[in-house]
Amino acid sequence: MRALKGNEAVAGYDLAAGSLPKVIFDTIKIGIIKSNLIAMFAGLCMALLVNDIPFFDKIGSIVLALIGSTLVIGSAGAFNNVYDRDIDIIMERTKKRPTVTGRVSARSGLVIGFAMAAAGLAALYMASPLAALFGFLGLFLYVVPYTMWTKRRTVYNTEVGSLSGATPPLIGWAAISSDMTHSGIAALFILMLLWQMPHFYAIAIRRLEDYRAANVPMLPVVKGIRRTYQQTNVYLALLFVSSGLFWSFSPFVAITAAVLSLAWLVLSLAGYRRMKEAGWSKWMFIFSLNHITVLMFAIIGYSLLKPLF
Repeated sequence: MRALKGNEAVAGYDLAAGSLPKVIFDTIKIGIIKSNLIAMFAGLCMALLVNDIPFFDKIGSIVLALIGSTLVIGSAGAFNNVYDRDIDIIMERTKKRPTVTGRVSARSGLVIGFAMAAAGLAALYMASPLAALFGFLGLFLYVVPYTMWTKRRTVYNTEVGSLSGATPPLIGWAAISSDMTHSGIAALFILMLLWQMPHFYAIAIRRLEDYRAANVPMLPVVKGIRRTYQQTNVYLALLFVSSGLFWSFSPFVAITAAVLSLAWLVLSLAGYRRMKEAGWSKWMFIFSLNHITVLMFAIIGYSLLKPLF
């Protein structure tokens, strides 16, 4: 195979504009894959503990769940990037995406999306047909109801998108157990639903002018920052209350969730009074990432370490 030189490209990739791995990672949104894999793995580890299954007894299903989830989540990112090219070019945050700059053509983006979706769902099916069902559901909800329908039409697009964002823990749990009635997985699903609203509201305020220019009806664009602040606090209060749902799974996890959520609510209330809106939204965004990271690792650590004691 000959080496490529100059501006030569393969399958829609302009290699002069960046390395092939980076172009692909940007197309499938590697950062989102990583964060969702942590949530998926938390659900998986919970199921292992609840069902008293040793980790290595299910190593095949665990590997398949990790591979399948990576591919399915990546396919959702690719489809989203292809569909949103017209608004991504307007926004500062997204105007350098490969599907916008032409490093990845629309056709190549779709090929990547469909190939990853097919391979990912196949891997999840080998882990568990129920895991594949949740994988497909998460993909469908993100691409159709969110990306293609509500994102550009309604202020409730964040709520619709949160349904897809809450499916990774269900995938992980289903890869281990078909019993979805345990309160622990219900608590994790509800946590992921509620967490996404204040997280994405903070992003929407930080990128307010971008969304306004692209005519995307995010809550602060349509209703204003004050209304977004009030609605953020409602979801944070619900997040705090929902922490109690973890109690039957683990008092330690329930208390950790409650403390983190209460701290987030206090930051919101106190910070809004003392900081400018840009500073408040920045700290809300930073805390949201720390909140979910600490809590997910607390769940994973507790689930994996408890059987050792």
